[in-house]
Amino acid sequence: MIDWDRWLVKWHVEFLGRQWNFVDLATLAGLVYLHYLAVLAPFYFTWPAFWSAVALYYISGVGVTLSFHRNLSHKSFKLPKWLEYLFAYCGVLSFQRSPLEWVSIHRAHHQYTDTWNDPHSPIRGLWFSHVGWALDYRTRFGSYEARLKNVADLKSQAYYRFLHYTYPLHSVALGVLLYAKGGMPFLVWGMGVRTVLLLHAVFGINSICHTWGQQVWDTGDLSKNNWFIGLMAHGEGWHNNHHAFEYSAQHGFEWWQIDITWYLIRFLQAVGLATDVKLPTETQKKRRALCNKINEESLKQN
Repeated sequence: MIDWDRWLVKWHVEFLGRQWNFVDLATLAGLVYLHYLAVLAPFYFTWPAFWSAVALYYISGVGVTLSFHRNLSHKSFKLPKWLEYLFAYCGVLSFQRSPLEWVSIHRAHHQYTDTWNDPHSPIRGLWFSHVGWALDYRTRFGSYEARLKNVADLKSQAYYRFLHYTYPLHSVALGVLLYAKGGMPFLVWGMGVRTVLLLHAVFGINSICHTWGQQVWDTGDLSKNNWFIGLMAHGEGWHNNHHAFEYSAQHGFEWWQIDITWYLIRFLQAVGLATDVKLPTETQKKRRALCNKINEESLKQN
């Protein structure tokens, strides 16, 4: 029996000075197609199509930020399994690969932040940290055997294994449903515009939030708070806050730091669906702030 998953990774072709495998080429083709659809947006504008894109932007976006990131990657809170799985499915519709791969890559990012081992390290350049890494399987995982080693907790669940092997089909099915519902306008806006904006918002966390913004906490890396990405990525742009307190379900600590994902988690907590919600205590914040001050004074003296 052919191990198709292994074959897709092991199969290589020389392209633009490096080896690409089937996964890389399929990802490139998908990104090109989605951007092509987005370019057609002015020619297929209708208000129903526009509002369908807005709704899907928030549904699939929260699937990434609430589920893939804060729930599955960092275990910042717990949900009933049916609700955990529902949010994860919403994330699958974002065209950002399966929960297993997303979480594996993100955990590696925190383990090797801003080093050569970081899957989307900014030291490799802005283009690479933004989207280049997504087109380079070997940089993300090194080898087929090395991948997904850090997500044993998710691999043990049949649901996440199912999503891992079928995730492209769910986006294709959504595209078919949108076309059946509203023709090209719904496909262009609901798949093209919505997906491209969300992709670049999340990619911007890796690139923009490690390049431009304010570093409130001395985290020993390049993470920064960026208000624009904070708005576009449902609160994920308060990235320096996140690196200072990785376990926290809340990223926007100040009243003006809009964090839509946290508002939803707080609502779920209020109605008893989100439990074991982790937040930094005031003591932990003061201790971190004191470390900042000590480091600043040390730098001045040197």
